[in-house]
Amino acid sequence: MTKPLDTSHLWMPFTANRQFKAKPRMMASASGMYYVTDDGRKILDGTAGLWCVNAGHSHPKIVEAIQRQAAQMDFAPLFQIGHPLAFEAATALTKIAPEGMNRVFFCNDGSEGVDTALKIALAYHRMRGDGGRTRLIGRERAYHGVGFGGIAVGGIAGNRKQFGPGLAAVDHLRHPLNIEKNAYSRGLPLHGAEIADELEQRLLALHDPSCVAAVIVESLQGSTGVILPPRGYLEKIRTICDKYGILLIFDEVITGFGRLGTPFAADFFNIKPDMIVCAKGLTNAAVPMGAVIARQQIHDAFMEAAPADTIEFFHGYTYSGHPLAAAATIATLAVHKEEQLCQRAADMAPYFEDAAHSLKGLPFVKDVRNLGLVAGIELEGITGKPGARAYELFSKAFWDKGLLTRTTADVLALSPPLIISRTQIDQMFGSIADILKSLK
Repeated sequence: MTKPLDTSHLWMPFTANRQFKAKPRMMASASGMYYVTDDGRKILDGTAGLWCVNAGHSHPKIVEAIQRQAAQMDFAPLFQIGHPLAFEAATALTKIAPEGMNRVFFCNDGSEGVDTALKIALAYHRMRGDGGRTRLIGRERAYHGVGFGGIAVGGIAGNRKQFGPGLAAVDHLRHPLNIEKNAYSRGLPLHGAEIADELEQRLLALHDPSCVAAVIVESLQGSTGVILPPRGYLEKIRTICDKYGILLIFDEVITGFGRLGTPFAADFFNIKPDMIVCAKGLTNAAVPMGAVIARQQIHDAFMEAAPADTIEFFHGYTYSGHPLAAAATIATLAVHKEEQLCQRAADMAPYFEDAAHSLKGLPFVKDVRNLGLVAGIELEGITGKPGARAYELFSKAFWDKGLLTRTTADVLALSPPLIISRTQIDQMFGSIADILKSLK
């Protein structure tokens, strides 16, 4: 007889703990496109875990690399000593990064990556003798993790309400979601690029461009409901940053490693930021790992300004470049290349788009948004119960249809592993359609 599981001691992250523990959803194993629950049910993974298991679960080559490294050397720090795999992982990562972005700082996740990138931006300007650049600019409804820097530049009210703004010298650009003009857009919305002009006309006019160190944007805002940049919007942001000597940081924690059919969203949009923050798919989520990829000239500014034999950038983490994470990174990037996962995602994207938009006209569907292998289905909410309708769909999908989805407010977000088949896409959206027809 299986011993009953005591769920009382674990304080779960971003979870309604009391609600979950009243009826737990427990995963016991995973392989390929599926989880298996503790009661033996197969669950089609419509979210790649949390936007991260791009190559599918328990990929044998990634598992073997981690096991081999754990047996050889479990840990070595990168403070004043090194181990080869960290350097090999950095080299492998720069081979798929945009040209000239060839310096890598490892951390443990996207939150640490964002805080690291913000620190680099502030310190970079100081190293160049431009220490007056202390202001950072994010966007409304942005999610940049849960560090105090990420909360500050992020724009999710719930993240800030309990903890305060995090940092004082931060402002926010308006987000570009406009359902009235762009409902049911296929790919990038047509309207809204002019919102980027507010960066120059409002925020820089208010603060003075010489005070601004960096602008950070998600190339695709995922955690707040799949908010897509209108056509030309990101290009305008890049142009304005260049005009005033402001660093542009792309938060690609979600979009990195094939989600849009390219290694990074920077490639998809043909825009080179000054730094890219990545995590999640970097190791296929098998071991926690994050990274900041920077232009070489940013790195070189530290090397040239700091006195000889001193620490150039006073920052780091105990687990930066952890041997197991480095092994997972190298194996993951090799799997992506061998299995051509970026091309696979690009080839599947049109079919995925058609399937997502097949939900148009079904009960309670307010909007459908998609790009690459990402889709957001916005539902009409229940008055006085924000998020309740989407949660009901999420719950029915899990228990009745064997499908894992993700909700944020009343938006259902889908971001399956890049190995998904047409049959599985049909199953995913067919299940959602059935549930929508049953909702009251």
